[in-house]
Amino acid sequence: MEKIFNNTQVAFALKSDTELDRAYFLFKMIASEPLVRIGTAVTNFALKAHLPVEGLIRASVFDHFCGGVNEEDCLTVVDKMYTKGKVSSVLDYSVEGKEEEEQFDIALEMTLKTIEFAREKQAIPFAVFKPTGFGRFELYEKLGEGKTLTVEEADEWHRVLERFDLVCKTAYEKDVALLIDGEESWMQDAADDVVLDMMRKYNKEKAIVFNTLQMYRWDRLDYLKKVHEIAKKEGFYIGMKLVRGAYMEKENKRAEEKGYMSPICISKEATDVNYDDAVVYMVEHLEKMSIFAGTHNEDSSYKLMKLMNENGIEKGDHRVWFGQLYGMSDNISYNLAENGYNVAKYLPFGPVRDVMPYLIRRAEENTSVAGQTSRELNLIKTERDRRKGK
Repeated sequence: MEKIFNNTQVAFALKSDTELDRAYFLFKMIASEPLVRIGTAVTNFALKAHLPVEGLIRASVFDHFCGGVNEEDCLTVVDKMYTKGKVSSVLDYSVEGKEEEEQFDIALEMTLKTIEFAREKQAIPFAVFKPTGFGRFELYEKLGEGKTLTVEEADEWHRVLERFDLVCKTAYEKDVALLIDGEESWMQDAADDVVLDMMRKYNKEKAIVFNTLQMYRWDRLDYLKKVHEIAKKEGFYIGMKLVRGAYMEKENKRAEEKGYMSPICISKEATDVNYDDAVVYMVEHLEKMSIFAGTHNEDSSYKLMKLMNENGIEKGDHRVWFGQLYGMSDNISYNLAENGYNVAKYLPFGPVRDVMPYLIRRAEENTSVAGQTSRELNLIKTERDRRKGK
């Protein structure tokens, strides 16, 4: 398989020299774990104290990892990525940690709006939402543990189900694929059950509703196979976004505190194997499945490219998508797109203050993933040198 991810001219074609310098500075900061910790603490304090730091945040970390403060803001970035870089976008309303019904209804309206955007724009092939954007975390957790809901909680859960159904029904009617993100394992069982019901209902002709499998969990491949058996019996299609996962430290800490076996694979290598095995399984059953391979791992990307080639799957087959986050792994995204593969960048948006938990997680993830930040820095340095004629 030809190694295409080292082409920095393609990877950073959309970045000006100034944007490239900012990216270099940003990843240099992220490479230092103490700086990330200090920066996170200072930022949280400044926001809670209502200090005027939003302009600084917007000019640095926010504009690198986010498309804008609202969906209209994102359109310039969407059009630029698609027309110049052949990369699609997934508009992601990245406001997290809300607990009020009013906020859940805002997230619902925003998701419906992004579905409409996706229907109108070829550059936006998917919509997306988080289960906890539509209902309280504790509600999912209680249901996952098999506990009985109070009357008030049952009414609340009914509203959660109505939000799910309205969004999935709208996506089905508008013919827009819908990604539903994965979250912590102790709330995921309840979310999985809801998403499975949505697949039963709206994936009769093709995959519209996509669940997310976090493959750092050792049980997820078995879950995929279980869903496949159900789909074969009941006659519906499966959509899955495959990722490695975003809550590892929290998962391991909770398992240790509560004395149960961690759901996380024993090592990074085991996670890599689990992820790649799930990709192989889905490609082997592509007649009934659609895959959104969300990965910043170059080896996994090459493996999927090789699998497609070996199985006679066209590069632009609508059932196979590669996905990365905006502001990261441009060498993967733009080189894949340049070579004819389907690629979509997650493009987060929302008010600066509300999106900070997302941005902090991005910084912490880059710090903790071995080699990710140094790879970004090396690629940026290579492109800066190339432009200077070195």
